[in-house]
Amino acid sequence: MPPSLRKWLTPAAWVAAVTAALLIVFPVGFPNYDTIYALVWGRELAHGMSPDYGAALPPTPHPLTDFIGLLASPFGEAPITVIMVLAYVSLGLIAYFVYRLGTVWFDKWVGIVAAAIVLTRAPFLSNGLRAYVDLPYIALCLGALYIEARRPRAGWPVLALLVPAGLLRPEAWGFAIAYWLWLAFDVRRAGATTSTGRKPDHMTGFRPINTVFGWEVGWRGERSNRELAWLGLLALGGLIIWVLFDAITTGNPLYSLTGTQKTVETLQRQTGPVDLVLYGPRRLGEIMQWPGMIGGFGGLLLGIFLLPRRAALGFAAVVLALLAFAVLATAGLAIIARYTMLASAILSIFFALSLLGWRFLDRGNPWRRRWQVFAGIVLAMVIIWLPNQWSLDRQVHTDLTDQGTIENDLTALVDAGAFSPACGPIAVPNHRAVPRLAFGLDVKPTDIVSASEAVSGEEKRKLGEIGYWVQPASAFVIHNYILDPNDKTKFHNLHPPQGFHEVARNESWIVYSRCEG
Repeated sequence: MPPSLRKWLTPAAWVAAVTAALLIVFPVGFPNYDTIYALVWGRELAHGMSPDYGAALPPTPHPLTDFIGLLASPFGEAPITVIMVLAYVSLGLIAYFVYRLGTVWFDKWVGIVAAAIVLTRAPFLSNGLRAYVDLPYIALCLGALYIEARRPRAGWPVLALLVPAGLLRPEAWGFAIAYWLWLAFDVRRAGATTSTGRKPDHMTGFRPINTVFGWEVGWRGERSNRELAWLGLLALGGLIIWVLFDAITTGNPLYSLTGTQKTVETLQRQTGPVDLVLYGPRRLGEIMQWPGMIGGFGGLLLGIFLLPRRAALGFAAVVLALLAFAVLATAGLAIIARYTMLASAILSIFFALSLLGWRFLDRGNPWRRRWQVFAGIVLAMVIIWLPNQWSLDRQVHTDLTDQGTIENDLTALVDAGAFSPACGPIAVPNHRAVPRLAFGLDVKPTDIVSASEAVSGEEKRKLGEIGYWVQPASAFVIHNYILDPNDKTKFHNLHPPQGFHEVARNESWIVYSRCEG
C-alpha cells in the first residue's frame, strides 16, 4: 500500500471503528433542540427565505449547521441522517485527535489512555449523540492543534480548520486571532545571542518593535507582509462570515450575541464574572469529575514544570480554551458544562499524563518517585470512582433511549398524518416540541405555539385560533421531556380548550383537534 494512502486510511479506519462501537453501545442518538432548529432554518434558506427566529426561545443560529441543513434540504428526512452521521463521526474524530496529540506530545500509551478517558466522559457521550454543534467544533479545534503539534507555525492549514470551527462556536475566532499573532510576532530577551555571539536560529529575521521589562517584542520575519496579510484575513474569516450571515438574515449583525443574551436572561442561566467564579469550576468538574480535575490539573502542572518542551503547546491550549470560556461568560453567555468540553478534551491528555508521565523522568530524578506517588493517588481515585462513572454512562444510555423514543413518537404522529396544515396553528406544551414539528410538517416555527410561553399578543391570538393541541400522554413523557431545570412549565395544568376532541395518540403523545374531518 502506498504510504500516502496508508496515511489517510489508518486514521479513517480508527475513526470508523470507534464510530461503529458507539453505534453498537448507543444506537439511539437524535438531534437536539438547537440542531433541529438549524435544519429547519437551513431548509428555509434553501427556499430563499430568511430563517424564522420568531418562535419562543429560539437557539443561537450557527451558520455552518444552517448551511448543512440547506445542502441536505432537498432530500426529505436526509438532513437528520446526515447530522447524526456527523455527530457519531465527530466523537470518533475527537477520540482520534486526543490519541494523536497524546502520542505526539508524550507517547502512544498516554494517547490511548487519554482517548479512553474522553470516550467514557458522560457529557461527551450525551451531548455528542444529541448532535450538539460543540462536538464537530471540538474536533476541528483539536485537528488544528494536532497540525500545529506536528509542524509548528504551520500557518494556513491550522487556520483553515479554525475558520469552520468559528462558524460553529465564537471561541474559535479568538483562537484564530491568537494563532495569527503567534505566526507574526515573537518575544526574546533583549540582546539574546548564542554562545558564538550569533542570534538564535529561530530569531533569524527578527525585527524588534519595542522592549518591555528587558524583553524585545518584534516581527518574526519568517513570512512576507503579503502572506501575513492574507493569513490575517483568513484568521478573521469565521468572525466576518458569521457577522455577515446575521446581517443578511436578520438585518442585525450582532443578532447572535444579543439574541443569546436575551435567551440566557429569560432562562435565568448563570452568567457574568461573579457567576463565572462561583460556577465555572463546577461546570468543568461536571465533565472531568473529581479524578479528572485532580489528575488533569496535576498532570498539567507536573508536565509544564518537569517536561516543559513536551507540555508547552498543550498547556497553552488549555489556558486559551479556559480563557475563551471566561470571556464569553463575562460577555453575558451562559455558564454551562458543554462550553468547557474543549478544555476538558485537552485536560484528558494531562489526566493520562498524571498516571504515566513519571516514565519520562530519569531514574535519578527525585521527582520521579514523587510523581509515582501522585499517580498512585490518582489511580486510587479512578478506581474508587468507577461505580459512579459507570452509573453516569449508563444513565446516558437510558436518557438517550427514553428521550429518543419520545422524539420518535412525535415524528410518528406527523408521518401518520395526524396534522393537516389547513386546520390551523398547532399548540404544544412548551418550546421543546416546536422545531421537531416544524421540521416534520415543513412549516415555519412560528406556526407552532408554545402554550406555556405565549406572552405576546400575536402568540395569544394564535392560541385562540389553534386547530391542534398536543399533550403528553403520561407522566413519563413529562419527566423526560423537560431537560432545562429552569423550565417552569406546569404540564399538569395544561389542557385542551373546550370543543377539542382526540384525533390521534400513541404511547407518548395525544393530539386533540377542533377541525371537522
